[in-house]
Amino acid sequence: MPAIDLPESPFMLLPVRQNFQGRALPDVTGAVRRELDASGIAAALAPGSRVAIGVGSRGVANIGEIVRAVIEFFRTNGFRPFIFPAMGSHGGGTAEGQAATLAHYGIAEATMVCPIVSSLDVLSLGESNLGVETFVSRDAWNAEGIFLINRIKWHTSFAGPLESGLTKMAAIGLGKLEGAKTSHSHARSLGMDRVIRSSGELIFRTGKVLGGLAILEDSTHETAQVAVLPAAQLIEREEELLRLVKSWMPRIPVPAVDILIVDEIGKNISGTGMDLKVVNRGVHGEYNPWPNTPRVERIFIRSLSPHSGGNAVGVGLADVVHDDVLPRVNLQVSGLNARTSGSLATVRIPLHFPSDRECIDLLTATVGKLNPAEVTIAWIHNTLELGAIALSENLRGEIDANPDLEITGPAFPREFDEAGNLRPHPFHAAGKTATD
Repeated sequence: MPAIDLPESPFMLLPVRQNFQGRALPDVTGAVRRELDASGIAAALAPGSRVAIGVGSRGVANIGEIVRAVIEFFRTNGFRPFIFPAMGSHGGGTAEGQAATLAHYGIAEATMVCPIVSSLDVLSLGESNLGVETFVSRDAWNAEGIFLINRIKWHTSFAGPLESGLTKMAAIGLGKLEGAKTSHSHARSLGMDRVIRSSGELIFRTGKVLGGLAILEDSTHETAQVAVLPAAQLIEREEELLRLVKSWMPRIPVPAVDILIVDEIGKNISGTGMDLKVVNRGVHGEYNPWPNTPRVERIFIRSLSPHSGGNAVGVGLADVVHDDVLPRVNLQVSGLNARTSGSLATVRIPLHFPSDRECIDLLTATVGKLNPAEVTIAWIHNTLELGAIALSENLRGEIDANPDLEITGPAFPREFDEAGNLRPHPFHAAGKTATD
């Protein structure tokens, strides 16, 4: 498709830092161990019992260190822990892919010094009170106890008292591919928050799940709090922790932008490739569905993270993408994820061009502003890294009015190289987090 002939926009970009309150734990391993020691979580287990430790697929900060501390706790208390992937359909929906996902985060037999057992074999516990057939990993069920490890946070595509966390891991992740398919199918009529609650309640009543370790991250995605939640109080405690962590949620720091430039999306960044509550999109392509969230009129995605394993869920929610995205897409993996979740819009291929300039020119022509100098732009690396952001200079008033924002350098022009791609700028480096 030929480039759209638009005059060069005269705008400049400002490098901006969001001054989030830091809450990082100084000693993550120590905090995990203190929580476990004080919890009495394994009191009902006989010495030598096998304990299945469920770990998910998200890029959780310090996840290798946290899992290792949990393994050490159970081992030193005379139990036999092993790790299993509790990630539904992720990792390409294969046992090998799910083990590889864990290995990417440093969770392997050599580093954890315990077995990794990856299989899609499940058994049914019957139906929940909402009529949702509930599945669990057969490997985990055959152990004497199950302990889950997951981050508590808002979910990117639905809202409720329970979103992403230990209950969702129990209802969907623990059920492998079958559990994911069944839960997502029922969620279309019942709502995901109700589905995961009903299946979670059924699973926790069995007594097989000891509980879980809840991880809370601050606005810069550092580990801010850990808490052991016994199964009997898990749902109630998780609701409290979700309310807390939602109060820390980072956002694009201006009320609205015409164009959002996103360097990369990926499953390692968000379950929907990019956090839809940051970019203000619905999982079926709805524009700006989330209240009290900055409006985003157009989204441009420049690349797919190499750590996403070819899973391009989220790409279909952009208005335009760089051609660089397309060869990175694994249609089989992406299609499986979309089919399981029922969110087909997330993997549609939008308009695409071989250069950043062509993509940006297209969007500039479609936001309803005849003067390109009036178009407002935000440029981020990904939706995990919002501490450092570039904003167009015509947003200076909003920046100056926000005491939590700091302009960190001189304005710089939007510059393209010979291929028409944006030249890198140092503002990116200030936004890197521990999840990289």
